[in-house]
This record gives sequence, C-alpha cells and structure tokens, in this order.
Amino acid sequence: MTNTQPASDSPQSSHDSGSKAAAVPHKAGDQPFFDPVAYGNGPDDSVTETTETAAVTHHSTTIGGHRIAYTATAGHLVIVDPSSSQPEARMFYVAFTQDRQKEETRPVTFFYNGGPGSSSVFVLLGSFAPRRIKTSMPGFTPPAPYSMEDNPDSLLDNSDLVFVNPVGTGYSAAIAPKKNRDFWGVDQDADSLKQFIKRFLTKNNRWNSPKYLYGESYGTARSCVLAYRLHEDGVDLNGITLQSSILDYTQSGNPVGTLPTAAADAWYHQKLGVTPRPADLGAFSEEVAQFARTDYLAALRKTPPTDSPTVDKLSEYTGIDKATLLAWGLDIAAYDSRGNSLFLTTLLKSKGLALGEYDGRVTAIETGIAGKIDPNSGGNDPTMTAVTGVYTTMWNVYLNEQLKYTSNSSFTDLNDQAFQYWDFGHIDPTGAQKGLDAKGNVILYTAGDLAAVMALNPDLKVLSANGFFDYVTPFYQTVIDLQQMPLVSEQVRQNLSARFYPSGHMVYLDAGSRTALKADLTKMYDSTVANTQALGRIRALQARAAK
Repeated sequence: MTNTQPASDSPQSSHDSGSKAAAVPHKAGDQPFFDPVAYGNGPDDSVTETTETAAVTHHSTTIGGHRIAYTATAGHLVIVDPSSSQPEARMFYVAFTQDRQKEETRPVTFFYNGGPGSSSVFVLLGSFAPRRIKTSMPGFTPPAPYSMEDNPDSLLDNSDLVFVNPVGTGYSAAIAPKKNRDFWGVDQDADSLKQFIKRFLTKNNRWNSPKYLYGESYGTARSCVLAYRLHEDGVDLNGITLQSSILDYTQSGNPVGTLPTAAADAWYHQKLGVTPRPADLGAFSEEVAQFARTDYLAALRKTPPTDSPTVDKLSEYTGIDKATLLAWGLDIAAYDSRGNSLFLTTLLKSKGLALGEYDGRVTAIETGIAGKIDPNSGGNDPTMTAVTGVYTTMWNVYLNEQLKYTSNSSFTDLNDQAFQYWDFGHIDPTGAQKGLDAKGNVILYTAGDLAAVMALNPDLKVLSANGFFDYVTPFYQTVIDLQQMPLVSEQVRQNLSARFYPSGHMVYLDAGSRTALKADLTKMYDSTVANTQALGRIRALQARAAK
C-alpha cells in the first residue's frame, strides 16, 4: 500500500468555523430563469421539452490570493441518440467557467456523485466549487440557520467545473418516447454521460481543452466505463480522479479489505488494544494492511476459527473482544439481518452509540427508538444525518437565490427508484460480462475498463483519493482492486497515484483533508497541462479517432 500519506496533521480536524464570507453581488447581464417543466423521477417518466435553457450569473472569488471572475450557468443540455440524432434526454448541470480564458489552455472537469441514483448536489456544495456549505464535521451540523462561504479550496483556479446530474436525478429527465428507466444501467448511463460531455464541448467550443473526470463512489465505476467509451468515441482525457472507489463489486464486504478501516475507526475513538497508541495513522494503517493480507487472511480460511495469537492481534487492532470476534467468525465486515454493520454498532455500544458507515468518526445514538430505525432508509446513517439538513437547505438557497434558477418541480437529490431498477450488467472492453459470481449472477467489475483506457492513452493520469474512515468503500480494498486490475505495463502504472486522508467517504467534508486533496489535484493538473508533449499526443489520439 504505497504512497500512504495522511493528508492533515490531525485526524480530528473539522471545518474551520471562521466568519461567513459575504456573498458577492450579482452583476449586470445576469439572466435569471424560471423552468416550468415538470420533471418526474419515476422509471416511466419523461418530458417533451427539447430546448436548452439556463440561468446565467456572474461572480468573482479569491483563490490563493488571486481574484477570479467567473460565470455560473445552471440549466439543461439535450443529448441525442447517436444513430438517429433524435433528442433522448434533458440533462441538468451547473457549470462554473473562468472568464476570458483560451480554449487550448483552460482545462474543464466533469463532476458527478454516485448511488447509482445520486444527483451531483453533494460534490457541488461540499468539494471544489467556488462556494461551499459550512458543516461541523465530524460533529452534527445544528439546524438552520445555515451558511455558505467562498471556498478557498475551490478548483476553479485550475479548471472550469461542470457538475452533471444523470437522468432521473436533479432536474434531468428522459425525452419522450424515451423513459427514465432507459438510462438506468451501467452502460446506458455511461453512454448518456458521454453524449452530455460531447454536447457541452460543442456548445461551448471546448473540444481542444484539456479534459478531466471527477467521480465519487459509484461515480468511480462510472468514470472507468465512461473514460473508455469516450476514448472509443474520439474524446481522450488528460486526468481522472476516483474518490472513494468501488471498482469490483465482487469484493464488497471483503473483510481483508475492510480491516484497516475498522482499525482506523478504533484508533480514532481510542479503543485500540495497542499501547502506546500509534501516533501516525498512515504508518499504523500500513501495519494493519500487512496483517490483513497475511495472518488475518489465513485465519479467515480456517473453519471453524479458533482462538490464537492472530485473534489476539485482531482484537488489539479493532477494539473488539476475542469472544465477540469468534462469534462473528472473525469477519470484521459482517452485517446483521437488518443491514447493521456488526463492527460499527458494537465498538461504542457501551456508550449507546453507533459509528457512521460513511465516516467512522461520526457517531449517533443507537439506543431506544433510534436504534430500531432502518439503517438503510434515506439518511439514517449517522454521517448523512449529520449533514442532510444543511445540504437540503443550502442547495435551495444557492440554486434559487444566488444562481437564479428556479423551478416548481421537486429537485431529486437521491433517487431510490433508479437504484432499484438499475441494470448492473456491463460489457467490458473485451466484449465480455466479467462481473459474475460463482452462481452466474451479474456483479459489476470496471477496473478492467480503467486498465484498458490507461493502456490505450498512456498519458492519462489517474488519482485515487480515499478516506481512512470510509466503511462504504474501504481504502485498502481500493488498493487491492487497483493492484489486481489487468494493467501489465509498469510504465503506464506510474500514471496512477493513490492518496489517503483522515476523512470519510465524502473526503472533502473534512477541512484539512479537502485542502490536502486540492493540493494533490493541483499537482495532477499542473503535471498534465505543463507537459506539452503529452497534451500533443492526447490531441493527436483525438484527431485520429475523429477521422
């Protein structure tokens, strides 16, 4: 697990509680827009409107001591069927573009969350847009009034930013006779995002700009498929950021990949049996990963598991007593019949608390009625509970009052129906359905798509960003998936880097981690844009594919 670098001095760092930054007044030339279209989020819903409309506002911000004037555009682009050129869907997006920049030297980055079924509101309001919400992570963010602030970690000084909402999320919908469900699948979704990107490049004269993807959670699987399909369609990328990855669904719940995250949670809550408590979380995680892939893996393969020095060490690393571990069959990633993680609900059970799956630093009451609520329903995970209120309120404030886009439709931030109807079948670059379990059930695998596009575009840079306290997509499982992907060339593998931060699934909600991730992103952008030979090769690839 190379390149393990804790990205802030303290794993308990939370968002700076500095004063609220004053909103910048809107300028002359702003174009507010009211959208009267009704956007249904059901599987059989669609719209008939085929126009491209948007609200346009003008702003400025300061990043790194430099004042940047930018334009915000919130609205729709229409994607078409590539064979008939007939309209297929209206896709809602918010773009932030720096004013007066040259196409050839100004990067553009496309952001999305995951789910599947998530809008891009989470990454937009929390990460690298010009403005962001203020949270109390890893603590609970108290109810309104909430506030937003200018974002000193915004990526706008490096790239224009486009936040995309897949069909059935946000205000994105199929255009009749298509239905939303027609886009709810791995390959269908990637194709629609590909068409959106191509439409954006055409409408905004950005074909010759350096291009990047930024996906979170399922968005990382989406990025692997999308990057390969863009390449096949003549659009070659300069960089991809995979934040909180899930690239091999067959390994979901793998205790070997999960153990270092459990140990990080125990480390944070001072429940380790290791004394003295390790000072360096990164080095400690390396130690646990070594144990996970050797002694722990061997112990898991013994049936039934027996008390041994390995169980002693497992207890020290996780803060769970030996009897309980043996009752779990040593499976640190096990869940009960209701979907509750055994580890997350046991570590602080004596205090009546459960840990957040998305961020193990976050705790919530696990006694009484609170302990009987379905953990898989809506935002009941402690991490999501801590931030859902501020996200919902400030998205409405930001979109309606500052970006000047209003609608009488409900904005779909998370669409459970999309997940329910999602087709996880995927034909990979070899023409095969690789994600199959022992019974022939379809389980998604996209690391092969990433390997293929990296091999075909040897100048593509990939940054894997991971939170130490993320139990949803454990950081060490991501390391394993990347190590095992079918990419033979060691030279090409040098284009892949992995970084680890003292945060959770939404890495950017931790202030120190967000700043560190911004620095790592800046290095990637600088290395790709400054390398004129690599830029030339990427543009040559694109030109050949267009012939």
